[in-house]
Amino acid sequence: MNALTQGRLAGLDLGGVALPMGILVILAMMIVPLPAAMLDVFFIGNILLSLLVLMVAIHAQRPLDFSSFPSILLIATTLRLALNVASTRVVLADGHTGTGAAGQVIQAFADFVIGGNFFVGILVFAILVIINLAVIAKGAGRVSEVSARFTLDAMPGKQMAIDADLNAGLLSSEEAKQRRAEVAAEADFYGAMDGASKFVKGDAIAGLIILAINLIGGIIVGMVQFGLGFGEAADTYVRLSVGDALVAQIPGLLLSLAAAIIVTRSSTSTTMSGEIGRQLNIAQAWAPAALVLFIIGLVPGMPNLIFLTGAALAAGAGVLAYRGTKAAQDSRGQAEAQTAKPAASAAPEAQPITPEDVSDIAQLSLQIGYGLIPLASTESGGNLVSRITAMRRELSRSLGFVVPGVRVRDDLGLAPNAYRLRIGQTIVAEDTAYADRLLALPGHNSQRKLTGIEVKDPSFGLEAIWIQPHQRPEAEADDYTIVDPESVIATHLGQVLQRHAGDLIGPDDVQALLDALAKVAPTLVQTVVPKLVPLHVLTAVIRQLLNDRLPVADMRRILEGLAQFSGASLGIVQQAEALRPSLVPLLLQQISPLSQDLPVVTLSPALEQLLLRTKREADDGLMLDPGFAQRLLHELGEAQNAAQTKGQMLVIVVSNSLRRAFDMFLRPHLPDAFVLGLNDLPETRRIGISRSIDLPDGLTPPALQKG
Repeated sequence: MNALTQGRLAGLDLGGVALPMGILVILAMMIVPLPAAMLDVFFIGNILLSLLVLMVAIHAQRPLDFSSFPSILLIATTLRLALNVASTRVVLADGHTGTGAAGQVIQAFADFVIGGNFFVGILVFAILVIINLAVIAKGAGRVSEVSARFTLDAMPGKQMAIDADLNAGLLSSEEAKQRRAEVAAEADFYGAMDGASKFVKGDAIAGLIILAINLIGGIIVGMVQFGLGFGEAADTYVRLSVGDALVAQIPGLLLSLAAAIIVTRSSTSTTMSGEIGRQLNIAQAWAPAALVLFIIGLVPGMPNLIFLTGAALAAGAGVLAYRGTKAAQDSRGQAEAQTAKPAASAAPEAQPITPEDVSDIAQLSLQIGYGLIPLASTESGGNLVSRITAMRRELSRSLGFVVPGVRVRDDLGLAPNAYRLRIGQTIVAEDTAYADRLLALPGHNSQRKLTGIEVKDPSFGLEAIWIQPHQRPEAEADDYTIVDPESVIATHLGQVLQRHAGDLIGPDDVQALLDALAKVAPTLVQTVVPKLVPLHVLTAVIRQLLNDRLPVADMRRILEGLAQFSGASLGIVQQAEALRPSLVPLLLQQISPLSQDLPVVTLSPALEQLLLRTKREADDGLMLDPGFAQRLLHELGEAQNAAQTKGQMLVIVVSNSLRRAFDMFLRPHLPDAFVLGLNDLPETRRIGISRSIDLPDGLTPPALQKG
């Protein structure tokens, strides 16, 4: 046996094999004669199964927690009917030998319930059948029918509510899919329970018919075939028939009770026992009940001792309920007092604490250490807030939507000169600045090395030095670029927000863009959104475009493009890729003026073919040898440094099939580089190739690492 076969056998689902085999065994029981000992085993297993199902139904917190109940009910009913067929065969064939012919379980039930009186046994069985058929099964069936009807009627409204929450951005696509699945499962469950209740009714009726067959047929068989007298035949076959009926009917009654519990169960976070105990644990209910029992216990002629005992037990339960309620109230009062005591004993504050102080719900927040507080304080002459506002204005124009406001607040948990940018609760950037210093960036002709704190410029990663203000004339004389700390922080924030632009826009922002467009193109907006493109899909496409650093200011062109291929069943990424050729010109005019050639970097044909082969092996990106990747990134890093020295951005042009994979590979290492496809380049734009990247020296294809 090879390893593959062994692995398949090791992964064999035994549960998936046991159920079909069990059903085949049940069907075989109707055909193959079973010995009495085997019948005893199956009868005990049937009772165990019914008790297990009942306990699971009691402890289920909501009906869907036991969604397999209809199938279990069908299997259990079939098992019980198969046992009836098998026991009937044994009763009619071997009943003349005595009441032990059908096994010890049937004999024990017959002797215990009948107790020597045939008529009493038949009446007890009839009462059980009436309880099961006319009360429990009928009620459960009616509840299932009504629940299924109301659930089906409510499905359209629930689906519309899910779609509304999805369009509003309250649910993700996965959460909406899960909600729809739950609604469909609930409707299927109650529909199945409506049909499963018919199993219970049919089982009770079948029990009556089987009892009649065993009684009449057994007496006839005993008298005609085995020569028994009427009294002897009646004594034997009535015991066997009633015992057999009781053994089958009691599990049926338990399953009917479980079905009734499931369909009448409301969806809560507790089990049925916990919910009932909590709702009945009310002192105001136990006290009147105890009083009524006490009054009845004082009436002459009544069983006074029993009623008075019941009144005492009810009064005790009421006292325990009162103590439990009182203890819960006291604990809540102590907690509130402990919470309020520090606030009451504290000195009056100059400014009250607001909910925003304890729960930061700002979409964008800048946390600064106490050493940077003067930058944000207008009283100290700081203009950090105004610099951030100016940055937001420019970034909003560049991206095409209003960037959310940045909330600036101090954080004593940070280092004195540290700052941290959060989007929601996620930290996206952090660095250090000095409020009493200036950042000096060396130029091409810089010769001196200034004294100060040597750092990396947080925005572009260049070597820089934080110098004292009095060193400024010296630095400027040596071709250093001097930047104040407010501009350093604001520029860094602008770079980070541009990279995370897709995280800054939501359905409300997209709707605001649509409302603005509707003033000049109302027909276009009404035709496309939401008829052709739902709001949540449009939001996802715009987020993808922003993640690719494409501006979304031209909403008219975006809607027209989405309308053209709305019937093509494209995914979010594919729709964004299809929109690129019409939106890239907006990006290029921000990178380089129209009057100048667009400087681009290309890849040699050999290098591009190599990368294409790695893309075919890895659909989600490029799988390159670490050494090869390092050399390639080094070449591209030099190209970016050369472009930055000229005040330009690094723009790389590759084939259309390679663009997305190459961009995913490059972005973690060179986040400021732009990767364009050949189709992205407009025909009216002049292109100038500033550099071509070839295969790194010493490395020949294929330099691949299997992944």
